[in-house]
Amino acid sequence: MPADPPANHAQRRPDSGVRRGLKLAAIAVTVVVVAAVAVGGFYAWSLTQRLQDAAVPLADAPAEPPALSAYTEPFSVLVVGTDECDDVVTAAFGPRCSDPENDGARNDVNMLVHVSANPRRVTVVSFPRDLQVEIPECTTADGGTFAGAFKASINTAYEAGGLTCVAETVSELSGQSIPFAGKVSFGNVVNITDAIGGVEVCIAGDGIDDPDAGIDWPAGPRVVKGFDALAFLRTRYGVGDGSDLARIGNQQQYLSRLINKLRSDEVLSNPGTLLGLANTAVNNITPSESLADPVRIAQLAYTLKDVPFEDITFAQYPVADDPDDSNRVVPDQEAAETLWQALADNAPLALTGGLNGNEGVIADPSVPTAEPTEGAPDAATPAPDASATPGASSAPEVVELPSNINGSKANQPTCSDGNG
Repeated sequence: MPADPPANHAQRRPDSGVRRGLKLAAIAVTVVVVAAVAVGGFYAWSLTQRLQDAAVPLADAPAEPPALSAYTEPFSVLVVGTDECDDVVTAAFGPRCSDPENDGARNDVNMLVHVSANPRRVTVVSFPRDLQVEIPECTTADGGTFAGAFKASINTAYEAGGLTCVAETVSELSGQSIPFAGKVSFGNVVNITDAIGGVEVCIAGDGIDDPDAGIDWPAGPRVVKGFDALAFLRTRYGVGDGSDLARIGNQQQYLSRLINKLRSDEVLSNPGTLLGLANTAVNNITPSESLADPVRIAQLAYTLKDVPFEDITFAQYPVADDPDDSNRVVPDQEAAETLWQALADNAPLALTGGLNGNEGVIADPSVPTAEPTEGAPDAATPAPDASATPGASSAPEVVELPSNINGSKANQPTCSDGNG
C-alpha cells in the first residue's frame, strides 16, 4: 500500500529544480484553466492566487483531498484585507506607516463569499470594520492564546489571532462554515492590480477629494491600478457621507467591475496577463491550507464557470446603531437570518434596499435603465430558476432581503458618489 502523506507539520525536503519547475507549470496551467472557463471574476482574483508557504489552518477545512472532478457541495471563502504597512507601501504612506500606534495589522476588509450548490449562485457579504461582535478564544501567531472578547470591533480579530481568528469570528457571527480563506495586504493590492492592468471605475457627483487617501479626482470614468487602486479602495471621506459603510459600496463597485474585466476577452485572451497574475499570486496571497493547492483551486473555480452576472450579489451585512457608541454598529441578527436562510435554501435573492445606505454609490447615469414590459416581472426581482431542483414541481421562490441589506448585482453598473 502507498505510504500515508506527511502531516502538515512534518518537515519536508527542499524542492529540487525539477519540482519547482513542476510547481510553476501547475500554477500557470491552473490560471489558464480558471480563465478559460470564464470563472466569475471575483474568484479569478481571490481563488487562483493561493499558493504560499504561509498557509494557515481552518477548523472547517474539508477533509477530502482536492480532486480533478466537480465540486458538488456549497462552500464559502473568507477574503480578508489587512492594513499592513509592508515594504511596498511604507515609503508612499509616510506618517501612516511610521506612527508607533499603528503597531498591528487589522482586518479592515472582511468579505464572506458564499457559493451555492446547483444552480450556482454567488453572494459576497461585506462586514463593516466597526461592527461590534464577540471574538472567540483564538490561538495567536506565536502559539499563545487570545482569551477572546465579548464585544469588540471585528477588525481587531486579525491582530488578535491572524486569519484563522478572523475566520472563526465570522463563522460564529454568521453561523456559516468557512472551509477556505485568504488574506491580502495593502502592498498585495498594489501588485495584484498591476498584474491585471488595472480596473476601470466610475466616479460621479463632484468627484473624489480625500487627502487621507491621497485622492483628488474629477468625476468620470477612470482606470485605477497600483497605488491608485489601493487609494480608491481605502477612500472613506471622499464618497457618500464619509462613513465606513459608504466605503463598502465603493469597494463593491470595484469588485463588480473587476468581475466584468476578468470575464472579458481583455484578460482571457492575453497569456502574458494570465502568467503575470499567476506569478503575482505566489507572492501576494496568504491562503488557508485548504486553498494552498492548484488542484483545489481549479476544482472550485470550475464550479463557477456558468454563474450569470445577475446571480452574483454583493450585499452589506445588516447593522443597527450601537446604543453604547454612535460611531459603531451592531449586528441586526433578525435581518441577517433572512439572508443566511436564503443562502441555505439556495433561493434567488432580490435586493429591496438601496445600492448603498450611506450614499457611497449611485446607479451609473451613463447606462439607461430598462423599462419593464407590461405584465413582465420587475427587473429587480429575478424570476425563480426552474432548473434549481431537477425533477421538483417548483423552484425556490425569490427571497426579498430586508431593506437594510444594501447592495447590488454584478450586472448593475454603479458609480462612486463623490462628495468633493
